[in-house]
Amino acid sequence: MTQQSNLGRVPPHSVEAEEQLLSACLLDGADVISKCIESKVAPTDFLIPANRVCYEKLLEIYNTAKFIDVSVLAEELKTSKQLDEIGGYAYLTRISGRVPTTAGVSYFIEKVRELALLREMIRVCTAGVEGCYSYTGNIAEFVDKIESDIFAVTQTRVQDGAEHAGACVSAAVATFKQMAKDKGAMTGLSTGLKDIDQILWGMKGSEMIVLAGRPSCGKTSLAMNIAEAVALPLHGRKAQGNCLVFSMEMSAVELGKRLASSRARVNQKMIRAGMLSASDLNSLEAAEKEFMASRLYIDEASSPTVMQIRAKARRLHAKKPLSLIVVDYMQLIAPANPRSPREQQVAEASKGLKALAKELNIPVMVLAQLNRDSEKGDRKPRLSDLRESGAIEQDADVVMMLYRPKAEGDEFQTASNLMGLMINKNRNGEVGDVNLAFSNTITRFDNYCG
Repeated sequence: MTQQSNLGRVPPHSVEAEEQLLSACLLDGADVISKCIESKVAPTDFLIPANRVCYEKLLEIYNTAKFIDVSVLAEELKTSKQLDEIGGYAYLTRISGRVPTTAGVSYFIEKVRELALLREMIRVCTAGVEGCYSYTGNIAEFVDKIESDIFAVTQTRVQDGAEHAGACVSAAVATFKQMAKDKGAMTGLSTGLKDIDQILWGMKGSEMIVLAGRPSCGKTSLAMNIAEAVALPLHGRKAQGNCLVFSMEMSAVELGKRLASSRARVNQKMIRAGMLSASDLNSLEAAEKEFMASRLYIDEASSPTVMQIRAKARRLHAKKPLSLIVVDYMQLIAPANPRSPREQQVAEASKGLKALAKELNIPVMVLAQLNRDSEKGDRKPRLSDLRESGAIEQDADVVMMLYRPKAEGDEFQTASNLMGLMINKNRNGEVGDVNLAFSNTITRFDNYCG
């Protein structure tokens, strides 16, 4: 009754675990089958054909809200002309007496799921090996396909279940107590800018944070300042964690120049002109040492797909657990299907990055472009100004929009070092407007003291 693999070996399975799980289903039908469904046990998780048929039929009976026992199962199998196929009444009688109680049902469920996962891994990996022998085409796409197939298998291990409200509230109260103990300390990562932190109370796990703005308004500079605040010591505080930056618009070397200039607070014009003082050189060398010891990583891949971004992030996270990911920027992510409508392409990228934040349970900051309408009239940017897709607005937990406030009494000029950051959406808190000080010569944002 067992199936042979294409390698001539019997796939991993346990006849006993399958039969014991079915026996528990017949002993306490609705309750045990509910647990199976919650744990995502599927008919294909049973290797033995007769057991697969029985479980499939039990699910049908459960869905029709009928009473479940061995006689009902036998009658339903007889009606569908499957009773003889599984071995008749004798087979059902034998498996129904395999366990005296349902006490070990969680173990049986886990065992069946574990062995099914191993078989699926064998199937996917075997297909990958076969694909390697017959490979033609783009190697990057091929490797990404194999990796995504393996990831899809491992994702089936995740169990989603309802939690009692008491457990959720208990966790929340514990957080509140910790905040009281820490005198209102943030519950997430600090951006390094106090006015932003006061609204967000830190960047939290699973959040997708969108930082949007028009071209050349300072999005990359602000994102890198925040990455620096996470991955390097700041204001006497230790580094908060590892940070991975996907830079699609700038090369790693160009980004490195910005980082060094910003951290050392050395004027970029002076650097380009070669007019550096001894003090400037000392500051740059000190910044170099800090970045060499930092927890910041940069990937300069040009136009990666969202799956490639997720794969790279997963790999680094497995070696060095990440605290923050920065993606610069959304509209440069390559679509899986170049022929699909542009809005659909951006929506796919948005959903993929939100899924990455949830998967790794860390904040993912995504830079995005605003459309030209955001510059029309004397107004602040709105959520509707997000370019090319409303999916970004829907998927994001936080949306921050960078803009240049007009100088008072002047319709055309902008205030010299003042930048505005409109927090238009904050799923876990309040929204508001923040003033930031921007030093263009060193591409650095600081707290505004005006």
